[in-house]
Amino acid sequence: MTVLTAPPAEPTTADILALIADDMREVDAVIAQRLDSSVPLVGEVARYIIAAGGKRLRPALLLLTCGALGCRDGQRFQLAAVVEFIHTATLLHDDVVDDSTLRRGRATANEVFGNPASVLVGDFLYSRAFQMMVDTGRMPVMQILSEATNVIAEGEVLQLMNMHDAGLDQEGYLRVIRSKTAKLFEASARLGAIVADAPPSLEGACAAYGQALGTAFQVIDDVLDYDGTSEELGKNLGDDLREGKVTLPLIIAMQRGTPAQSALIRSAIENGEGSLDDVLSIVRDTGAIDATREAAAAEAQRAIDAIADLPSNPHTKGLLQLAAQLLTRRS
Repeated sequence: MTVLTAPPAEPTTADILALIADDMREVDAVIAQRLDSSVPLVGEVARYIIAAGGKRLRPALLLLTCGALGCRDGQRFQLAAVVEFIHTATLLHDDVVDDSTLRRGRATANEVFGNPASVLVGDFLYSRAFQMMVDTGRMPVMQILSEATNVIAEGEVLQLMNMHDAGLDQEGYLRVIRSKTAKLFEASARLGAIVADAPPSLEGACAAYGQALGTAFQVIDDVLDYDGTSEELGKNLGDDLREGKVTLPLIIAMQRGTPAQSALIRSAIENGEGSLDDVLSIVRDTGAIDATREAAAAEAQRAIDAIADLPSNPHTKGLLQLAAQLLTRRS
């Protein structure tokens, strides 16, 4: 008698992050310690947004890269916290710029504490991150993180300039997300290699992996604004369109749609006119969702290919699975 067994389940993101659960607890301890301030509101706002959760992919990426390269240097905890502080600062500033009211399923910090407090606490987190990176005493670390922070700021300004510009093409869109989102992923993976004292070839491979992973992550995020739910996303569906952000699903829909469909989307981007339901229908009917997911898949494959020469171990496998997981991401 043949006994049929179910195929093994694909590992979830939670399964991958379990590889570094002990490390992440050390990072949490560093975060809690370094959020300390003599000004109560600073800690209150910072803890509010950090406690909102999230997968903490950027510090996780640094820790997984360290593990893949066999690094046990204690500085990895400090640098993972630095990366999380920089990311959190960008979130605080982003929500003010975008006038967002919902993130990760609850009110944004600016909605609770006001815009001035959010901006100033974001500044505190940036400056605290720089204090911490100086503490490492490693010039390459400071060079990588200072450049990343500068590029991220440029990406934010570039995105602001592109608001309501229906003429933005795919190249311009990728330039924004590779600056605004992918750069910190790239820096996180590169830092893991730096702490591990990896040779330049592996450092470059890790950086390429991070950049491709970050690009795929943001492309999928932009898909979900038109192919998800508010409950899954933890933010309001259609926020990107309301803010005049031109993302890849809209670019492809305008390219593939009829003149009338393209004109409707263009008007929605430029003037805030038109029904969100109508835009959603066009994006889906033109196949823009599938085409955007294919673009994300190409970036995920680029990430996988980049680390082909990393040592074979559970952490490297986790990095490979993390890229594959993006293709089924729903939140």
